[in-house]
Formats: sequence, structure tokens, C-alpha cells
Amino acid sequence: MVSKRWKCSNTCIYNISYHLIWCPKYRRKVLIDDVEVKLKELLYLKASKIGIIIEEMEIMPDHVHLFVKADPTASPHWIVQQLKGYTSRVKIKIS
Repeated sequence: MVSKRWKCSNTCIYNISYHLIWCPKYRRKVLIDDVEVKLKELLYLKASKIGIIIEEMEIMPDHVHLFVKADPTASPHWIVQQLKGYTSRVKIKIS
């Protein structure tokens, strides 16, 4: 019997988690106020589209920490590429 901790596919049982960290260029402190709120929304939206689960998210002024769960077919570099690429192209309207 598989617990909630483990996931199943046709050929394997897995529990894959990644701790991802990245920062803005020159580690500038730009992830504050409205930008932080919009970034969280965009990351959760893109994660649901690509089929990963964000377990924990911490956005500091100069870097982002994510703890994600993914399928064995989703490599860490592909996950980061999808998340960073999506959030860099979306225009943020700050009021």
C-alpha cells in the first residue's frame, strides 16, 4: 500500500522533491511589496500548468526559495527554466 508521501505511475513509485533557489541580477533587492505578491501568484499558476506542486515558498527581497515536488520526468533545470522564463515575460502592473 502506498502512503500519501509516495506517488505512483505505471512503472515506479516515487517521492521527488527539489529545493530551488535563485536571485535577481546583481542580487538587487527588488522582490518587495507588489512585486512579491504578483511573483507568488505567477509561480503558483505556472506550477499548476506544468504539473508540479510548490510545497513551500519564501520570497526574500533579493532571492527566492522554493521547495517543489515533481514527477521523475521533470528535471530540476527544466522546472527552473519554466518558472523563471514565465515570470520574466509577464508584465507586472504596479499600482
